[in-house]
Amino acid sequence: MLDASLWTLAQDTDGAPPPNAPGGPVAPTPGTPGDTVASQSGDPVDPGATDPGQGSPFGGSMWIFLLLILVVMWVFMFSGQRKEKKKRAAMLAQMKKGNRIQTVGGILGTVVEVRDDEVIVKVDENANTRLRFARSAIQSVLDEPTDQE
Repeated sequence: MLDASLWTLAQDTDGAPPPNAPGGPVAPTPGTPGDTVASQSGDPVDPGATDPGQGSPFGGSMWIFLLLILVVMWVFMFSGQRKEKKKRAAMLAQMKKGNRIQTVGGILGTVVEVRDDEVIVKVDENANTRLRFARSAIQSVLDEPTDQE
């Protein structure tokens, strides 16, 4: 009963209850999405929207800066790979009979014969065991040719 009497006392002259009163309209909170406020030119403006120029101190140049960093990272990553690939190709091209080698599988041996795309490697001196490997299976050349055999 007390609430009803306060409501009647708080009524305006037009009979509408004040904002946020029980049963009355809810007053909008400034800055909520969907609210519009008139700008200086009289056009409605959404106060929740941000001005594109206020987003960051860099504006559009921030994207250019990030793109530049990505390009530099790309160049450094792939330039190292290219150097390693060239170094490996040179090592395989210079491999010759008598070199001690190690395969990617960890087998150690001495090169007996080098062909276009394969290498014959002696892995056991006593039993004269020879294995044929693809040239790409050679991981490293351990030392220069020996004059044995």
